Amino acid sequence: MLRLPPLRHEAPGTLDEAVALLAVDGAMLSAGGTDLVPNLKRRQYPDAATIVSLRRIPGMAGVRVESDGSLHIGSLTKLSSLAEHESIPLVVREAALSVASPQIRNQGTIGGNLCVDTRCNWLNVPQTWREAAEPCLKAGGETCWVAPAKKDCWAVSSSDLAPVLVALGAEVQLVGSGGRRSMPLEDFYRNDGMAHLTKGADEIITGVVVPPSSDMRASYRKLRRRGSIDFPILGVAVVASFDDDQVCTASRIVLGSVASSPLRVPEAEEVLVGRPFGSEVIAEASEAARKFARPLNNTDLTSRYRKRMIPVYVTRALGDLVEG
Repeated sequence: MLRLPPLRHEAPGTLDEAVALLAVDGAMLSAGGTDLVPNLKRRQYPDAATIVSLRRIPGMAGVRVESDGSLHIGSLTKLSSLAEHESIPLVVREAALSVASPQIRNQGTIGGNLCVDTRCNWLNVPQTWREAAEPCLKAGGETCWVAPAKKDCWAVSSSDLAPVLVALGAEVQLVGSGGRRSMPLEDFYRNDGMAHLTKGADEIITGVVVPPSSDMRASYRKLRRRGSIDFPILGVAVVASFDDDQVCTASRIVLGSVASSPLRVPEAEEVLVGRPFGSEVIAEASEAARKFARPLNNTDLTSRYRKRMIPVYVTRALGDLVEG
């Protein structure tokens, strides 16, 4: 049985207290803990000393419809609540419902899923396994064992909600020692397996704002080995708007689990805009996505297979918009 290391646990009652606690070396933030706790048990964070839980801070959960039609989702809103809330866009509810298992969705939160750590076949294993080889880059070594000839960490983004919310143009709200700020969720990520979030170490997600989407069609398709539990090894989120003649006026295609951050595919988006959807246009956009993406070879199943699945899943997702 894997056990947690000795840790101090803090449960502040205000955001200001939480921000102050995060400024201390070795402090780690916990929302639902469904990603953090297993990683701690595997000793992936050897410097961890204090867990700062957000569970006692009021007003951090729930969904609110704003006067302009946008949605404000508190960062501690549980994935199970997200999946059941009728005001939430269907594509977000479906993505939330695809995460892991009912037990994990009852504990995990939207903020936690957006911040879920990048995953690596060399790192996300018990400590005794890692000790059989030299530490990888993310574990403090000098080599990425997934790609030894490279100088970058190839750990993979594994969030289901991130590609969907990036495709919808969502914003994330943050609070830290420097005050409050908002940013497009797309800018919240960087393609770096070791430091995949652009937020400061003492910054906390307080909410997610989803713009009005009633005039959009959206879909999310997820590839994984099993039908539940597993992290995605490919996620495809597509969003498009259409005029009265069913000509695409705007589109976003975002791939998940192929890089260290959600990956927009502008070449495929450009194929769709200004054209009515049909099998030829969808095939052209799907092929553009395949050419653009280079899945990192660091998940279940091979990168070659996942690359072959990109046009398949983009085609299916875009086909959902036609049917919609």
